[in-house]
Amino acid sequence: MTPETKVAANKMTMVQAVTSGLRIMLKENEEVVVLGEDVGVNGGVFRATEGLLEEFGEERIMDTPLSESGIIGVSIGMAVNGMKPVAEIQFLGFIYPAYEQIMTHATRIRMRTKSKYTVPMVIRAPYGAGIRAPEIHSDSTETLFTHMPGIKVVCPSTPYDAKGLLIASIEDPDPVLFLEPLKLYRSNREEVPVGKYRVEIGKAKVVREGNDVSMIAWGAMVQLCLKAAEELSETGISCEVLDLRTLYPLDREAIAATVQKTGRTVIVHEAHATGGVSNDVMAIINDTSFLYMKAPIERVTGFDVPVPMFALEEHYLPTTGRIKKAAEKAAHF
Repeated sequence: MTPETKVAANKMTMVQAVTSGLRIMLKENEEVVVLGEDVGVNGGVFRATEGLLEEFGEERIMDTPLSESGIIGVSIGMAVNGMKPVAEIQFLGFIYPAYEQIMTHATRIRMRTKSKYTVPMVIRAPYGAGIRAPEIHSDSTETLFTHMPGIKVVCPSTPYDAKGLLIASIEDPDPVLFLEPLKLYRSNREEVPVGKYRVEIGKAKVVREGNDVSMIAWGAMVQLCLKAAEELSETGISCEVLDLRTLYPLDREAIAATVQKTGRTVIVHEAHATGGVSNDVMAIINDTSFLYMKAPIERVTGFDVPVPMFALEEHYLPTTGRIKKAAEKAAHF
């Protein structure tokens, strides 16, 4: 979307941007339906679908039983038969019962049928820590899905990107896991066009220019990186911040460009360290930019333990202090 097409905009939170994107696509295409636990009468546990039942009716905004496997299985059947279901899983940690449906059917039907059938469905899943939720409500296990070809995985960090990526996801002919960072749902507002626009899946974005250290992150960690970069600028360390926005497929060109520019890299994610998406980012850096590196790659991540409940999660999550320490180590190597 070009700047001149941004005719009318409102200040929106991320959750409002998600609602706006859903409403636009429901109005435009009668094949789009929304289903999930409490998405109708209650408007969703985070109110992302508030008002949609009254506007579009129960045949298109459907409350389902508490069965994640059932929600995804039904969505696959709808998608194969020409509909565009948007399935909400209340928390990413609740998606595990549906993992078999996603990995053995949704991701494989295009290949299995030699592209005779596709599965144009979106799975919306609030994820991540930062709101002091109970166990299983704060998981950041996106790498379980980036490992399997056939499904795209996107994760916005701003209201603008949330709406644009959601619209692009609904229009995509293949399944998309759309991760919504819980901590960012209502943390800030920004100008978001009221009309339709798209943010291209698979394209990262430099959200802060810098010359000394590249910070690579996604979701709620982008805002932490921006804060750390601002504080580091006062000490003379110039940090560039790259928001991946899409976790599968990764934007190899954007990753290589920022690393080759600075020669020093810090990757930040709240998921567990072992098996995290940072490992794939590091592989891309090794493949494309090894000879440009001036220091070892630093990582700031969650720990290899279940996300602790309530206030204890603050000891699990990356902090600006940890990010600054890693950037300083890379800068002074």
